Amino acid sequence: MQKESTNWYASWFDTSYYHTLYKDRDHEEAQLFMDNLTQYLNLPEEAKILDLACGKGRHSIYLNQLGYDVTGVDLSANSIKDAKKHENDKLHFDVHDMRQPLPQQYDAIFNLFTSFGYFNDESDNVKTLKAIRDSLNEYGFAVMDFMNVDKVIPNLIPEETKTVDGIEFHLKRRYEDGFIIKDIAFDDQGQHYEFTERVRAFRLEDFEKMMEESDINLLDIFGDYRLKKFYKGESERLIMIFK
Repeated sequence: MQKESTNWYASWFDTSYYHTLYKDRDHEEAQLFMDNLTQYLNLPEEAKILDLACGKGRHSIYLNQLGYDVTGVDLSANSIKDAKKHENDKLHFDVHDMRQPLPQQYDAIFNLFTSFGYFNDESDNVKTLKAIRDSLNEYGFAVMDFMNVDKVIPNLIPEETKTVDGIEFHLKRRYEDGFIIKDIAFDDQGQHYEFTERVRAFRLEDFEKMMEESDINLLDIFGDYRLKKFYKGESERLIMIFK
């Protein structure tokens, strides 16, 4: 059973299998990142934060527990349906396309865990940056947490099998035509599934160019969730603060 579309992210992220495959993500590390980030940004109490491409809302939920007024948005209706179970007066979730500005403005916008660079049309990436810019208030900051391509590409594992909840996920990775591509194949309950993740292999200089085009100021760069200095060939992440 082939479950793929032109917009791979629209189909793959909306399945339960996506969350099964990545269920072992480090929640303590994610919370440490949020602690470090909010302290660094010195956000006001009850600051309004937008978690852009929030998935099921793990970052949003923790930020809300820290006292912030958080809105999480994602293209996946199924993820948002799940996230909405956690809503309260200061935690809300909505289905939203990141290429479009939000109706209100925020003190901070977080785009985390490489939730950027999915689009086939290059202009959509710039459109997303402009939407982030336009959704910030006068004193607001945006944070983008992206993979460090210069470390990822040389260390790609070409083939791997991961068994999660009894499902064998067969993974193949490659760098091709400017994209880092992961093919995912597995069987479940007598059905065969295939999905492909395609993320544009943006480097820091690519972001600098797009930000300049979008009238965005890049303020700071970090290389990991402890907010240590970014080193091109060594750092785990490429974390950019801008407005």
